[in-house]
Amino acid sequence: MTTRPKLKNRDARRLFLDRHLLLRPGAGPGRGADLEQVLTGLGFVQVDSVNTLARAHDLILWSRRGRYRPPALESLIARHRAGFEHWTHDAAVIPMRFYPMWRLKFARDEAHMQRRWPKWRREGWDAEFGPVLRRIADHGPASASDLGGDEPRASGGWWDWHPSKTALEYLWRSGRLAIRHRAGFRKVYDLAERVIPAEHLAARLDEAEIIDWAMAAALERLGFATSGELVGFFAIATADEAKRWCSAALSAGRIVEIDVEMADGSLRRSFSTPALLDQVATLPEPVSRVRLLSPFDPALRDRARAERLFGFRYRIEIFVPAEKRRYGYYVFPVMQGDRLIGRLDAKRENGVLVVRAFWPEPGLRMGQGRLAGLAAEIRRIAPLAGVEEVRYAPDWLRA
Repeated sequence: MTTRPKLKNRDARRLFLDRHLLLRPGAGPGRGADLEQVLTGLGFVQVDSVNTLARAHDLILWSRRGRYRPPALESLIARHRAGFEHWTHDAAVIPMRFYPMWRLKFARDEAHMQRRWPKWRREGWDAEFGPVLRRIADHGPASASDLGGDEPRASGGWWDWHPSKTALEYLWRSGRLAIRHRAGFRKVYDLAERVIPAEHLAARLDEAEIIDWAMAAALERLGFATSGELVGFFAIATADEAKRWCSAALSAGRIVEIDVEMADGSLRRSFSTPALLDQVATLPEPVSRVRLLSPFDPALRDRARAERLFGFRYRIEIFVPAEKRRYGYYVFPVMQGDRLIGRLDAKRENGVLVVRAFWPEPGLRMGQGRLAGLAAEIRRIAPLAGVEEVRYAPDWLRA
């Protein structure tokens, strides 16, 4: 009987964080080729509109490159065409070199929309495909507000788009349109062939090649994973395809089975690669910097995995009624070294960064050194938030 290798929790956390570019200091300029390298290393960066302090994608990149500023990502996408926007598990900026692999997602998303959207979208959206494409082809890029001028606008949410807006989203999700840039946070669409560089637009891979890439690339970025965790990373392959891939890769010796120790001491059977496991012995000690993370940081995207690995339970409370929130509307996870040490409620108000509360994790001592590290991180983020003054509420430390 062969004994599976065991990855201790400390080593598992550090391998995982290293794959997510959070173990070492990020000294690059946070723009141009360096920013493209960060985006490629992460695999994607989730895009979110909430801007209490900084938008999710900006905070994710700033956490890895302290010199990063939002115009650098705008330039990477709109000027250099080194990234494109589409979906993983949610809306995301994705390295442009991955575009050929997204063709499978375009096709599968289109099939899903064909099945589901007629049941719960306002009527008439599918009749707008031709007019929307002709309008953009003839008159250039357009946003949802530029189209459907005579269509009734509803006051509902994302499920109640006007027909031209629904057509825009359908044509984007299925790959015929691409996001050229954003104006503010509003998406501006254009024909895919006018946005995507020719070499990426022309590249074709078959389904098996794309699934193989998606699984291997996800494992490379996670360090270790179950087949279900691999599925969830890019959300391209199905659960059955992932299981078949893992079985074939295991038989071929491309991956190995290991037992990963969780924060509570339990073992979780996972897959890794010999090359990834060889890196464990040479991983450096984590930087001591206190890091403020986005609620949508890739290291926390899989909430259940983060809870098992770090013992840190995190749930966003945007949709929880105010009186029922345990922490706050939009609370930032805080990391130090290879531990998640608490959560911060901070918000930009009238040009001031207001620190309303910090909750340390149970049993964690907030000594002078850790408090100083947290204060330093809050000062570091002030320029990204566009403020100069930091103000603390009288009862901000909830230790």
